[in-house]
Amino acid sequence: MHSIRRHLLGLVLGSFVFAAAVLGLAGPAAAHDAAESNTPAQGASVAVPPEQVSVTFNNNPLGIGSSFSVKDASGAEWADGPVEIVDNVASQKLKAGGPAGQYTVAWRVVSSDSHPIEGTFTFTASAAGQGADPAASATAGATVPGMGTAEPGVTAAPETAGSGEPFQWSIVIFAAAAVGLLAALAIIARRRLAAGADDEG
Repeated sequence: MHSIRRHLLGLVLGSFVFAAAVLGLAGPAAAHDAAESNTPAQGASVAVPPEQVSVTFNNNPLGIGSSFSVKDASGAEWADGPVEIVDNVASQKLKAGGPAGQYTVAWRVVSSDSHPIEGTFTFTASAAGQGADPAASATAGATVPGMGTAEPGVTAAPETAGSGEPFQWSIVIFAAAAVGLLAALAIIARRRLAAGADDEG
């Protein structure tokens, strides 16, 4: 009887270890790429508007479906041309002559696991860029597309309110499998204990 109990206890403990290992592996596999830093840094103050802005990721994003929007305080768009992706850095060139003031950068890329990720950051230019024209801000939005695209002919996916990371069903599936395994082992354990008690009787 004692040997049966020790055997069943070993099975139950082993199943717990297995379930923990499965769930531990599922977590990293479900994690998506993320932005590590951006240039200029969030809230930074620069002398004049930079020639380009960039975002650095923990993995190399895909070169399709990427977009940047760089707007000044009046809402004029200053992104110029396509998004350039080199390794894990996505960059967007800006038009020359941007005004002084705050800029808001909204970016969107497709991560290495094919999921779209996005974010925003702001910076402030203390002075206008070289060759700034007071009329440039008013007309920039009409002459520059709302967002740069990663490649010609590729259109960024439309923004959707409340969009976020997709629900990770793989974690639920792994958890359900682990729970099912534990339930099956518990049933087998009860049956063996009952059988052992009958044999002793």
